Amino acid sequence: MGFFDFLKTPDIHEGLERYHTTPGAVLLDVREPDEYAAGHIPGSMNLPLSAIDTAEIHLRNPETPLFVYCLAGTRSARAVARLKSLGYTRVENIGGIRGYRGEKEELR
Repeated sequence: MGFFDFLKTPDIHEGLERYHTTPGAVLLDVREPDEYAAGHIPGSMNLPLSAIDTAEIHLRNPETPLFVYCLAGTRSARAVARLKSLGYTRVENIGGIRGYRGEKEELR
């Protein structure tokens, strides 16, 4: 590990590969509902960072593997820290949808 590795942002495509090969995993978009509606990764669930403290309503098992993304990776990093403090044990920040090159869904 190099000295500046802490500056790297996660590669969302690598994170999505891990998500797709992890049984029972949830792909969590922590952007606000209007951002999610404008375009999100198919199969993702929207739980905004502003409502992350309600995670237990939506994600009852704290051992559920969670792969978290936002626009650029900053909010997802904050969400991961908060989810861990709430007792979720398998949480990973996979970065931002800004770097995503795949298909997106929109809500109308």
